[in-house]
Amino acid sequence: MDFCDLECRYAEFPREDALDGSRSCRTFAALYCRKKKSYVHKNAPCRDKKATERSEGKPGRKASRI
Repeated sequence: MDFCDLECRYAEFPREDALDGSRSCRTFAALYCRKKKSYVHKNAPCRDKKATERSEGKPGRKASRI
């Protein structure tokens, strides 16, 4: 399952600085999704996530089982 983050080509920082404190620190909770044309919760499950060119070649991390 993919989750919303800045590795997605549709994601960007919110345009309104006062929305959740983004741009002032790294504890922000909202991202602006250009595909949905709305704010979304960072790290929420996302079916529309498309990797950016920078992240397409990165291998995914697999969770270890104990």
